[in-house]
Amino acid sequence: MNWTAYLAGEIHSDWRTELIQLINHRDLPFLCTGPVIDHDASDHCGTRILGEEPDPFWRDRKGAGINAIRNRTLIKQADVVLVKFGGSYRQWNAAFDAGLASAWGKPLIIIQDEKDDHALKEINAASHAVARNMEQVADILEYILKGTLPE
Repeated sequence: MNWTAYLAGEIHSDWRTELIQLINHRDLPFLCTGPVIDHDASDHCGTRILGEEPDPFWRDRKGAGINAIRNRTLIKQADVVLVKFGGSYRQWNAAFDAGLASAWGKPLIIIQDEKDDHALKEINAASHAVARNMEQVADILEYILKGTLPE
């Protein structure tokens, strides 16, 4: 059986690549999807497709609307949603995606540093697991697919 995992969250590290490599190494049948992680493309898709906007609010609104088509569709299609919170930037998009996943009844795995436990306590309470690193995430995915514990 093939599963789909939506990889939400911070885009300033290579965590997606690391996780996909672990999934592939373990031969787990997961298709990984996620938001557009090219920051320039994500920020400017609205104005490049629909035309320039002098007001920054409407410039961002155009792009956010287009990005939402992709993100919401892929979250709804996912079997499990993984949300990585990074430490360098505010993570409103990650929190929003976690909230959507929770509201839509999607199994939710949060990936975060221990230092963010207090700030993310409500999101953690809505999740099914909180992992500290990609190895733990891969262990969870392997367990839910195969029913076996890591060695």
